[in-house]
Amino acid sequence: MMARVEIAFELVALAIVVLAGTALAGRGHFPAPLGLIAIGILASYLPGVPTVHLSSDVVLLGLLPPLLYAAAIQTSLVDFNANRRSILLLSVGLVVFTALGVAVLVHLLLPGIPWWVAFAIGAVVAPPDAVAATTIGRRIGLPRRIVTILEGESLFNDATALVSLRTAVAAGAGGVELWRVGTDFLVASIGGAAIGFVVYVVVARMHRHVTDPILDTAISFVVPYATYILSEEVHSSGVVSVVVTGLLLGHKAPVIQTAQSRIAERMNWRTIAYFLENTVFLLIGLQARWILQEVGEGGVSAGRVVAVCVLTLVACVVLRIVWVFLARYLLVRPGPGSSTGQVPPASYTLLLGWAGMRGVVTLAAAFVIPEHAPYREVLLLVAFTVVAGTLFIQGLSLPVLARRLRVPSPDPMEDALARATVLQQASKAGFATLHDLEYDDRHGVFALLKQRIEQRNFAAWERLGTVADQEAPSELYTRVRLQMIAAERRRVLDIRRSGTVASEVIRDVLAMLDVEESMLDISQASRQEFRDTSAQRRTGDTCEDLAAFPAIDTVADPECGDCLREGTVWVALRQCLECGNVGCCDSSPRRHATAHFHETQHPVMESAEPGEDWRWCYLHHATA
Repeated sequence: MMARVEIAFELVALAIVVLAGTALAGRGHFPAPLGLIAIGILASYLPGVPTVHLSSDVVLLGLLPPLLYAAAIQTSLVDFNANRRSILLLSVGLVVFTALGVAVLVHLLLPGIPWWVAFAIGAVVAPPDAVAATTIGRRIGLPRRIVTILEGESLFNDATALVSLRTAVAAGAGGVELWRVGTDFLVASIGGAAIGFVVYVVVARMHRHVTDPILDTAISFVVPYATYILSEEVHSSGVVSVVVTGLLLGHKAPVIQTAQSRIAERMNWRTIAYFLENTVFLLIGLQARWILQEVGEGGVSAGRVVAVCVLTLVACVVLRIVWVFLARYLLVRPGPGSSTGQVPPASYTLLLGWAGMRGVVTLAAAFVIPEHAPYREVLLLVAFTVVAGTLFIQGLSLPVLARRLRVPSPDPMEDALARATVLQQASKAGFATLHDLEYDDRHGVFALLKQRIEQRNFAAWERLGTVADQEAPSELYTRVRLQMIAAERRRVLDIRRSGTVASEVIRDVLAMLDVEESMLDISQASRQEFRDTSAQRRTGDTCEDLAAFPAIDTVADPECGDCLREGTVWVALRQCLECGNVGCCDSSPRRHATAHFHETQHPVMESAEPGEDWRWCYLHHATA
């Protein structure tokens, strides 16, 4: 009984440290993975802290499947496909290239070490972990194309590394011939992909028939483990199977799941991934003490141990940079980006090469090396050094490098323009369906639907054209409505305390208020970011009218003459690019810019707000 209480206490303590560490890192604007590793290293030397041995089974079976699945269902299959050459070259080619380079280095530095052991440690340290890279990348605002490639690489490079490692171990046991290495890899990868697709088909069919969001989410918890175990049992790659299943289910979720199921699944998997990812980094740090102790008892000189660890770390960094530049200029030759229309500069390639931080898979895979292998304790320290070294050196310097290279981060105002355009296109399709429907509108439902959809679209456009010291209508609505919801919730809680209404009814009403408040909170949280930026980049679809009317310098101190004559107040101004007329936007009370289009059929207008040059075509609902 006491042993179980102690285990429970240790787990609770571990969870508290993880939560506190991530919270402190967030307050100090410090990468949480690095902070948790540092905490783990320090804690491993404190008296009373139990020694933690992170076994390969715990990580590869217990932690890796849910982490991979959580990342896969959130990864865009469209973006993945657009960058598939780069991703495959990194997740397969780079892993093999790094494994071979490190194997040669280790074989030279450790006398008498067999080639299969040297290649095994090469496979162990080869795969970068995108959890740290993408966490840091999103925090500092790396270009989305780099983050997409890093995410895609991390989904498949573990499979390449693990297959390579198992091949090396089998070679050491005399169970594999050289010609079978490539065959085993193809069987593992193709078989894993096939199993992942089959599981996707089965689970997708289940999702279509299960409408209970709780049951639907519970099914998703079983999927990564079942897929991984099934694939490994038939000697395929469980990693590939989980990734393929997650990618396809995430891509088809809007079609095969209900809205409530998607929301519940998204929030639950975000919570699971958050906790597991951060726990993993703390566990990495907790390995420090006992690994160093075993190396000290191994009989290898300290100088040689330091040389092997440091040079392997350097090799992992240098080999990645060499590979990404070779791949860019000899193999990939990237084309123009879909959003910028420009070929990614060399600075993108350098950042991609520098964002090669290793993670828990490297440390866990090291324990797969058999205990009878020569220099095993040194190889464990090599793996730990590469993980900790890349996380601290590259993780801390990546933001500095991004600033020095002046790599542009995603523009929030550009996102706002794209969001408004997509909503406008969606509304156009919705209105088309509304006109095709046959119904008796004796209660004015058509007008109500039109009003609500237009209000949603106006709120999106307001983000593009509201000055810093002026409250937009949607902002006023949000502020006032939040205060109303707070009053409504207080009244509902008073009724709950009276006990006169069933608790289920109270719970439903509170849930309705929570949903509305959460939507307003999300909108309010992002609005200040948009106020501090300007939309000077183009996005969205184009058309012949936009091509015929390029952006111009709008009039100085623009005014809406119609608003001045009518005594109304505008929110933002738009200028007609055919006749120069200035009118107020659709968020304004009188919508004079749109009225001008209906009167003249002049198709293209441009924002007349300072610092903005985006254009809108009324005919084709396109932006530029």
